[in-house]
Amino acid sequence: MNHHIVPPLITALFTGLALPCLLARARWVRSAPRLALATWGALAATFTGAVVTGVLTLLLPYDNAHRMVRRVAGCVPGDGQGCHPGPHGTADLVALIASAAVLALPTGALFWELLKARRRRARHAEGLRMIGRRDAGLRATVVPHPEPMVYCLPGRAAQIVVTTGALHILTDAQLAAALRHERAHIAGRHHVMIGACEAFGRVFPGLPLTRRARSEVPLLLEMAADDHALRRCTRDVLATALYSMATARMTEKAALAAGGPSTAIRIARILAGRRGGHPVLACLMAVGGTAIALMPLATTCCFILP
Repeated sequence: MNHHIVPPLITALFTGLALPCLLARARWVRSAPRLALATWGALAATFTGAVVTGVLTLLLPYDNAHRMVRRVAGCVPGDGQGCHPGPHGTADLVALIASAAVLALPTGALFWELLKARRRRARHAEGLRMIGRRDAGLRATVVPHPEPMVYCLPGRAAQIVVTTGALHILTDAQLAAALRHERAHIAGRHHVMIGACEAFGRVFPGLPLTRRARSEVPLLLEMAADDHALRRCTRDVLATALYSMATARMTEKAALAAGGPSTAIRIARILAGRRGGHPVLACLMAVGGTAIALMPLATTCCFILP
């Protein structure tokens, strides 16, 4: 067996199976949703890199794999004299093409998801132009609808939509908080992250990393937008606004709404305030501990064994 497969295999097992379960149960993630989102992204990127590296290692003959590792190692010290990165022979070329194809799968799936979402938003925006009116003061489109809803259609032609039901039930402060929440979605390009989760799930279905991310990332995005709104409003104002819109049913998948099924969890979080220790330190300790555990294995397999 080619021992160079061990580091990417162990990395894929950690990032695809073990770490997602630990991250989903960690208490610090709701105190620092943006840090948690970055961690989910790092896990997905590391898992993809491990899979690509594993495919490359499996398809390379043993001697070629060892030689390729030595060539890469020669590029690290700094002088670059031992750096010869090009493929040597047909086997190396086939392995590189196959690994590039594996890497292209999630990339292509992401573009496809974003394209589908853009088409759905375009159809929805066309309907809004027919029934809605632009409110310059709110910088939003107002549509006649009895249910209180505030949501956004992200993308290049981003817009925020407010129903007349929301105008009737929300106070000025509550409406301003909901609008800030939606502007945070637009500014943060949160629709891209949701598209990435969907694309990753299509390429790697059934993976714990996929299942956990698809349930956790949308909730963390809403929490991050809540934190942005809380910079200019009180917790009671935002919590009351979310409660007023909790019963509204948003059927447009391409939109991001201030309410939604996670409203109860978010209201409890907002009213409780930030609790817990130091989330940044907790995350760094978890990532650093994993890296320290994997480093000796990678060193032994790739640079010591013949």
